[in-house]
Amino acid sequence: MQNVTSFSQDFTCPVAPARMFKALCLDSHKLIPKLVPQGIKSNEIIQGDGGPGTIKKTTFAEGSQLKSMKHRIDAIDTENMMCKYTLIECDVLQDRLEAVLYEVKFEDAGNGESICRMSSEYHTKPGVELNEEDIKRGKDRALGLFNIVEEYLMANPTVYA
Repeated sequence: MQNVTSFSQDFTCPVAPARMFKALCLDSHKLIPKLVPQGIKSNEIIQGDGGPGTIKKTTFAEGSQLKSMKHRIDAIDTENMMCKYTLIECDVLQDRLEAVLYEVKFEDAGNGESICRMSSEYHTKPGVELNEEDIKRGKDRALGLFNIVEEYLMANPTVYA
């Protein structure tokens, strides 16, 4: 039987929601490899035009624990600054996970800041249990990338303005 493990977290960010949404949801395939070239070799759209159904492939730098992964965009709402996407392929996790579903939403917190609401659903293969360490590693990796983008946007106030 497939098991689903869910978690969500909210945090405040000192960058306006529209800028964070553009950087992380609309343009991540261009921006992320520039910001973390030591970790990500490339991030490219391999199918689609950026809207629902688009598939993005991330290829990690040599020496990384991961070689590549693919995400599919399930929904994108620029007006409400929300994106839903699914991890559909990942070389290290293939034997344990069917998919990981994500939802990211940016809301205005006032004073040029935003609230980021993130949720994830880990759909494991039958008989597989995820432990806290597996989930913590994924959360830490996502938060680390989020912080790098946040720092970049704060240092470059006209980017995605």
